[in-house]
Amino acid sequence: MASANYTAKDITVLEGLEPVRKRPGMYIGGVGSAGLHHLVWEVLDNAVDEAMNGHAANIRVTLHADGSSITIEDDGRGIPIDKHPTSKKSALEVIFTMLHAGGKFEHGSYKTAGGLHGVGASVVNALSKELVATVKRDGSQWEMRFKQGKPVSALKKVGPARGTGTAVYFHPDAAIFPKIEFDPAIIKDRLEVASYLHKGLKVGFEDETSKEKVVFEHSEGIVDYLRKIVVQRSARAVHDAPFTLTRDDGLRVDLVLQWTEATDEHLRSYVNGIPTGSGGTHENGLRAGIGKAVRNYVDTHNLSPKGVTITAEDIREGLTGVLSVFMQEPQFQGQTKDRLNNPELVSAVDGVVRPALEHWLNHNISVAEAIVARIILAARAREASRAAQAEVSRKSATSTRLNLPGKLSDCTNSDSESSELFIVEGDSAGGSAKQGRDRARQAILPLRGKVLNTESASLAKVLENKELSDLVTAIGCGLGRNFELPKLRYGKIIILADADSDGNHIATLLLTFIYRHLPQLITSGKVFLAQPPLYRIDIGKETLWALDDGHKDAILKQHSKNGHGRSTPEITRFKGLGEMMPKVLWETTLNPRTRRLLRVEVTDQIVTDRVINELMGKDASARFRFIMERADEAEELDV
Repeated sequence: MASANYTAKDITVLEGLEPVRKRPGMYIGGVGSAGLHHLVWEVLDNAVDEAMNGHAANIRVTLHADGSSITIEDDGRGIPIDKHPTSKKSALEVIFTMLHAGGKFEHGSYKTAGGLHGVGASVVNALSKELVATVKRDGSQWEMRFKQGKPVSALKKVGPARGTGTAVYFHPDAAIFPKIEFDPAIIKDRLEVASYLHKGLKVGFEDETSKEKVVFEHSEGIVDYLRKIVVQRSARAVHDAPFTLTRDDGLRVDLVLQWTEATDEHLRSYVNGIPTGSGGTHENGLRAGIGKAVRNYVDTHNLSPKGVTITAEDIREGLTGVLSVFMQEPQFQGQTKDRLNNPELVSAVDGVVRPALEHWLNHNISVAEAIVARIILAARAREASRAAQAEVSRKSATSTRLNLPGKLSDCTNSDSESSELFIVEGDSAGGSAKQGRDRARQAILPLRGKVLNTESASLAKVLENKELSDLVTAIGCGLGRNFELPKLRYGKIIILADADSDGNHIATLLLTFIYRHLPQLITSGKVFLAQPPLYRIDIGKETLWALDDGHKDAILKQHSKNGHGRSTPEITRFKGLGEMMPKVLWETTLNPRTRRLLRVEVTDQIVTDRVINELMGKDASARFRFIMERADEAEELDV
């Protein structure tokens, strides 16, 4: 436990500040915007360290009216002001004037710390035109002023004070930094992150340049942070409740994970509150743990998909997470601390994450299945994309121009959201649809005969298929990993096939292609099935349309019940859409006011993947089994 008795003897001196002014890049990474703001992070990290060890609950950061000076205050223990045993100077002066001096080398005063190299405060001082350190402790307020790293006045008692704490005011030196104006947005972001990582910490920010005041406080910590990231990235979550883990036995690990429909992995990691943008051993341990936990779950429950191998990248596709680790002796790469190098952390984080995540998956089966379905989808998309890339690279550069297929009858309206593409089976039906449609909003793409079964064909074959490549061109947003939803040319993609078994077969082939190669169209609710009638029923002067036999029987039953017995119903069965007059097709199937559409949705990804694989895949035995099990359900086969 960190001791509350924090005095001068706790400050360790390692060695003179001229080198900092000569080569600032070695200490803060450069003198551009990142380096300038690094000064703020160094002082802020020291305040956060007080909070992290339970000695402070409030931090206040003020950007002054000149835009280039800052004060950072905390209500921690206050920097010690007693004389240091070896240097015979006050501890405060030692901290601000000597490189490698600080209270974080030994473990007594701080259990974990982000300001660890003992160069933070002194580097900020060396690179500032003016720095004022104010300390409240032992009932008095003390102040010491510095210029370019050198004391301007001795440590002096300013008067009595209540409470404890430290305030550091500094103004960067324009001789070092070409631009000394701070960016409030960058500072605000960093402060908000600090309030997420340290649950219950209150961080205030006052911007005197714009008179803005904000207070960041997050009772749920990194869970709140994850919610914000998911919303910012506008990625739909695959499961509602995220996986959370908090462990504190020697190494403190806070972790929150959620799989989303995004196509990339997004992980934010921190060590002792410091962002590690370049990752490091803690991230490697996390990735190893996630991979093992998910694989174990997939193997245990026999969920491995046929025909593709799941890779570590597939498992982490769409994964959004926040990992925050607190440890005693972090080894960072460079003073800017954006990569962690401690080798022991790989196995330590892996050992914590794997069993916890596996346990969570096994106790939340529906969530786990949604995650596995997402992973299988990623594996199939990767496989499709790999083949597509190989195929596309063989094509000549001229084919990249957007040449719309010749048989596409496009609509005149340029607003993609309100326009619709009807994929129609056969040229004769295409002719009726072209004549009956609303030309402004409805486009027609006729396909010849039955399209290729894409489940049992290689992607090279799929792309060679004229009908399907025309469809991809007409839709306009590419396929596989190169899919871009914003490029979609129509708000609705509507499959319009005959109402008989042949029509159902064609619709199934098209849906298989869309599900495997354009799955985002289905998840974003853009794919529909038109419902053309199979029967026309004339009763007296009234004309009714029936979708199928069941619907026809219901209409006839209703007719006899209503006592229209005198007029005999005349029933006409359509052989296909091509038989319908354009006007009839418009009334029954195309007109948004009178038609019926079915939106294609996937409610259970794992089941859907399995069914499509069994019924449309290369393995005929799965289909044979399906038919044998259901043979007694077959009625009046339409063959």
